[in-house]
Amino acid sequence: MQEPQDEINLYVYMAGECDPRRCTASKLVKFGLVKPIYKVKELPRKCIILNPMAVEVLSAKDREIAIARGIIAIDCSWKTAQDFFSKVRLRGIHRRLPKLIAVNPINFGNPHILSTAEALAASLYILGFTSQAQKIMSIFKWGPHFFEINKNVLEVSH
Repeated sequence: MQEPQDEINLYVYMAGECDPRRCTASKLVKFGLVKPIYKVKELPRKCIILNPMAVEVLSAKDREIAIARGIIAIDCSWKTAQDFFSKVRLRGIHRRLPKLIAVNPINFGNPHILSTAEALAASLYILGFTSQAQKIMSIFKWGPHFFEINKNVLEVSH
C-alpha cells in the first residue's frame, strides 16, 4: 500500500524583476521550500502553472496532477505578468486562484495581487496540503494572517 504524499513539489520561475530583499520567492528558496528555475526551457512539463490570466480556477480536482507533477509559480512583477503569460509558451495545466486578499506588506488589502508565497500557500491549501501551506507562510511575520483573512474563500475552495 502506498503512503499518502505529505508535500507537493514546488517550483518557482525566477524572472529577476523584484527587489531581492522583499522577494517572497527568494526567501522560499533560501529556506529550501521551493526549487528555483532560472530558464523557461528548464521548467518541468505537465505541472500545474499558477497563471492569474487562466480561465479555470484551481480546485480539489487538480490534486492528483499536483501530486504527480508539482506546481509552478512565476515570480515576476505584476506590471509585466500579463505580457509574460501572453508571450511565453508554458506547457502545463494553467490555473488561476479564486479571489483572495493579499496580506503582504507591498500589496496589503488588494484582491488578486498576491505574492509568490501567498499564491503557492493558497494553492496548497486548496489542494488539501494545509501543513505545507502553513510551513510556507510561517517564515513571514505577516504569513499567518493570510489564512485568517482568506479563510472563507479557502475553505469553500478546499
